[in-house]
Amino acid sequence: MSVVKFHEVGINTALKQKTKLKRFIKHIFSSEGKELDSIGFVFCSDEYLLSLNKQFLQHDFYTDILTFDLSRGNAVIGEIYISIDRVNENAITNSSAFAHELRRVIFHGALHLCGYLDETKGQKELMTQKEDYYLEQFETFHVETR
Repeated sequence: MSVVKFHEVGINTALKQKTKLKRFIKHIFSSEGKELDSIGFVFCSDEYLLSLNKQFLQHDFYTDILTFDLSRGNAVIGEIYISIDRVNENAITNSSAFAHELRRVIFHGALHLCGYLDETKGQKELMTQKEDYYLEQFETFHVETR
């Protein structure tokens, strides 16, 4: 059984629709033909993510997301760190709702773990298309109750 968890470090995201979001993330992996073991999303500040960026990637700049693929074998295991400060700024810059932008970044990290890259122009375009596709799907995604 796959596990999706959300954690907060020193901030409060007021994350809405957690159950729907967890099930939808599992849906993304299934749709992409990937077996999800576990994924942890850690919501944090700019400074926290900057320290990880410096420590693990030797990058001295702010970013909205860091994705760590910890998989062994076929099942995906990952940790995704998201700066709420950057997400908020992205929402303002893109004139979008914070919740929408947060979902975009969450899906972006999941797509990285599914094997999508965003280093070249073509890769970025495909990643954005996938994000848009899943953002649209999320709106009509129904959570089955058992």
